[in-house]
Amino acid sequence: MPTRIPKPEDFDHLPPSLHVSLVFPEVPETITAILILFHGLGDSEVPFAGFAKNINLPGVLAISVRGVSPLPPALLGLPDSHASSPTRHFHWGDDLTLSPSTGGLDPDSGFSKAENLVLGKLIRERLIERCGWGTNDILLFGFGQGGSLALGLSSRIREGEKVVDVTEGNKITGTAFKGAVSIGGPLPASMIPTLSSREKSRTPVLICHGTSSESIDEDAIDLLKKEFIDVREVKWRKYEDSMPKNKDEMLPIMQFFAERLRGW
Repeated sequence: MPTRIPKPEDFDHLPPSLHVSLVFPEVPETITAILILFHGLGDSEVPFAGFAKNINLPGVLAISVRGVSPLPPALLGLPDSHASSPTRHFHWGDDLTLSPSTGGLDPDSGFSKAENLVLGKLIRERLIERCGWGTNDILLFGFGQGGSLALGLSSRIREGEKVVDVTEGNKITGTAFKGAVSIGGPLPASMIPTLSSREKSRTPVLICHGTSSESIDEDAIDLLKKEFIDVREVKWRKYEDSMPKNKDEMLPIMQFFAERLRGW
C-alpha cells in the first residue's frame, strides 16, 4: 500500500498496555522517517517525548512509548501511600525477578509482552499495515532497559514476517530497522533467535556507555558484534550510563541519526 503520513487517530484504540506520546514535526507533511523511543526502568514516556522535541530531528515523527507494566512503588523506595495513586513508573520486562549474581533486578526477565505490543501492534499493525511504512523507515532509541528493548527488537526483526503474496507466494518482509541506539542497555539473550544458522541482523547499531558501566562490558560488546553486522561503540568520559548531558555526549548520537536519515 502507498505510504501516508500517520495521524493521531491512527493510534486510537491501542491496547490498554500500549500508551504512546506523539511528537510531530512542525510541518507533518515533511515526515520521511519515524523515531520510536523507549524510556528506562521506572520512568515513563513523558520525559522521552520531551527529549524528542528537544533534538527536533527534521522530517521525523517521534513516538515515545510507555513501559508495558507498572513498577511497584516499593521497588522505588516510595511509601505504601503511593500504591493507591496512579503510577508514573513503568518497565518493559515480562516479570520482576532478582539476579542471583548481583542481587539486583534481573536485566533480562523476558520481553515477550513488550515485543508483542510494540513490534506487533504498534509497528506492524499501525505503522506498516495501516500507514504503509516499512521497518527501514523506523529508528529506535532507548535508555537502560529501554535500550535493551531497542536492541532486542532489532535482533528479532531479522527473522522478518512471513506474508502471502498472490504472485510470489510466501515471502519474508521487514528484516531490518533504519537504525537503533542504546544508552547503557545490553542486548537481552532472551531476544536472540535460537536458530543456529541465523544471519546477523542488518540493523545498524550505536551503543553508548560510561567508562565504568555496570551493564556494558567487553562481553556485551562482543555479543553485539556477533549478532549485528554494523556496531558502533561510544565510550563517554563520564563513569555512569546516563542520558547525554552536553553537546559532546550528544554529538555521536546526532551524527548517527543524520547518517541513518540519509541512508536507506
